[in-house]
Amino acid sequence: MFNSGPKKERSDSRESDDHVYLDYAATTPLDRTVFETMRPFFSEEFGNASSIHQFGQAAQQAVVQARQQTAEFLNCEPSEIIFNSGATEGNNTIIKGVGVSKKLAGGDLPHIIISQIEHDCVLAAAQAVEKQGFAEVTYLPVSAEGLVETEALKKAIRPNTVLISIMYANNEIGTVQPIEEIGKLLAELNKNRQNKIYFHTDAVQAANYLDCDVRKLGVDYLSLSAHKFYGPKGVGALFVRKGVPFVKFFDGGEQEFKMRAGTHNAPGIVGLGAAISMIKNNNNGEIVWLRDKLIDGVLKNIPSASLNGSRDRRLANNANFRFEGVEGESLVISLDLAGIAASTGSACAAKSLSPSHVLLALGLEHLQAHSSLRFSLGKYTTEKDIDKVLSVLPPTIEKLRGISGNLGEAAQKAELPKDFGC
Repeated sequence: MFNSGPKKERSDSRESDDHVYLDYAATTPLDRTVFETMRPFFSEEFGNASSIHQFGQAAQQAVVQARQQTAEFLNCEPSEIIFNSGATEGNNTIIKGVGVSKKLAGGDLPHIIISQIEHDCVLAAAQAVEKQGFAEVTYLPVSAEGLVETEALKKAIRPNTVLISIMYANNEIGTVQPIEEIGKLLAELNKNRQNKIYFHTDAVQAANYLDCDVRKLGVDYLSLSAHKFYGPKGVGALFVRKGVPFVKFFDGGEQEFKMRAGTHNAPGIVGLGAAISMIKNNNNGEIVWLRDKLIDGVLKNIPSASLNGSRDRRLANNANFRFEGVEGESLVISLDLAGIAASTGSACAAKSLSPSHVLLALGLEHLQAHSSLRFSLGKYTTEKDIDKVLSVLPPTIEKLRGISGNLGEAAQKAELPKDFGC
């Protein structure tokens, strides 16, 4: 654990210091330096990067630079980077393309392995190819701390396994998976296999805080979204190791080495390159210190509060709690009214009334999952922000528990189920 101590407060782009944003896992604010780098490509340098005249070549040069910046971050060749609309597209491209394209001897269906706590876009893509009869899918369980066990993964591998997709770090509970260990396991297994197993990781949450060197990790494919590391929304990158199978998702032009058709989003790509080149300057030690202050303060001062996921193997910025007797959505709304932005989990599933599949995979009951809340910190988070949360959260929890208790008593008198309205 880091023990860097309190740091001076930093200026940020929020309009009001009274509001605390602790939902960086959902999205990060666009860095002002990144925005200024992007600005000319909305107006002066507006050319199509595929055009051969000077306007187009200016945009193309900027795309080439961003590709180089991304390749340097991932320690790969620029030709192994495909720019796209984000990790949802990248993840679907690999699951629905590579995962079902491999022809196996004897006509066996390809077999895909994913974990039970993958992002919704990976789960939905795997469920789609399974339902359509294009592949068999194993949904690998995780431990009570939300970790994939390498031995369990090894046992799940079959002769027809062609793809394994395990996220680097979970978007809800922040647990960090043993990607490098899995990569080494697959490299060894592939020495004696007729059908090679290809390895994909969704590294969306990992980019800011973990080593994403694809050579060390041993991955064949890796997905990124710029808006998770202070870049623009709607743009991402997909690493595709040279020589591995790839099935393009979009047909049309010959952009992206003929692997992804569509006019280049030059401003977005420039922003991605600028943002990814700034990651090395992040002060993660301070974020860890603030996160630990938050975790320790919550667990010490709020009765019946628990931490979801591993305490040690978790992202520097993630703290996911469950509060017995409190409905998570009500807590999010109450905190928002107090000027604190947090979430119950993935923004992509925020409108769903179903409990988090990630929390259920840990073995939690439905009511426990519904009583959970995620705080995710970022580079603009200050100690003042954490102090405000630790001041506001305990009385808010106490108030909501009182309301929940009264509703429970009323429900009993009216002979309604105790979870009525949840």
